[in-house]
Amino acid sequence: MKQQQITYDRIAEAIAYIQTNFKAQPNLDEVAKKVHLSPFHFQRLFSEWAGTSPKKFLQYTTLEYAKSLLKEKQATLFDAAYETGLSGTGRLHDLFINIEGMTPAEFKHGGKNLDINYSFAESPFGHILVASTQKGICHMAFADDELLAFDALRNHFPNARFRQMVDFIQQNALHIFSQDWTKLNQIKLHLKGTDFQLKVWQTLLKIPMGKLTTYGTIAEQIEKPNASRAVGTAIGSNPVAFLIPCHRVIQSSGSTGGYMWGTTRKTAIIGWEGVKTHLEQ
Repeated sequence: MKQQQITYDRIAEAIAYIQTNFKAQPNLDEVAKKVHLSPFHFQRLFSEWAGTSPKKFLQYTTLEYAKSLLKEKQATLFDAAYETGLSGTGRLHDLFINIEGMTPAEFKHGGKNLDINYSFAESPFGHILVASTQKGICHMAFADDELLAFDALRNHFPNARFRQMVDFIQQNALHIFSQDWTKLNQIKLHLKGTDFQLKVWQTLLKIPMGKLTTYGTIAEQIEKPNASRAVGTAIGSNPVAFLIPCHRVIQSSGSTGGYMWGTTRKTAIIGWEGVKTHLEQ
């Protein structure tokens, strides 16, 4: 227990140091030295306790500060890069692309200069809205009311340019309802979310069709066993219905649990997938 407390104190000190000094972009050796550990030992301990590497944690800290500068203070890209301690706008661009899935300019302007195609289609479970950028599917939702569904899409990207048209990316994604579901990994997604959300959504993609899991199991798989409630919130924020199969997550009691597009639809999807899987065996 004493050793655990010592380890916790060191990691807490490292986190505080990174958060205080992120503008200097401290490297692994510098932070490890601050907490009196070898770089190798520090990297391992930090990853175990924080669930991410020191480098990634620094990147997330830097990104959050850059986002506040761009959104709240309307800073220029150059000023945001300078204020966050990055060497230039190129590194700021790479940071946003790698973590947010969009450029700093796209984030700052709420999707401005981002072209989004969208269309409505029929699925076995009702009308559906699917939207795409040139990078992949960015939104997919069941659309019992087309106007409300489009408003929800527009709220995600308030300044994007929207065009109602069907493109190949959308067609390819919609094939999931009628063709071999094992080809899902060929569908490209263009998502933006926090590291935690992206990790949860990525884990959902690993649930086999016809199988179910629980919120607690997802929390364990992302190495956050006490975060079931946070996992539920992340699942509830899933922007891509069916393709990211949040419908395959139920409560540990066996209850179906909630679903953004209705529990009746969730039950129908689970049953449909179960039958489809059985027939293909």
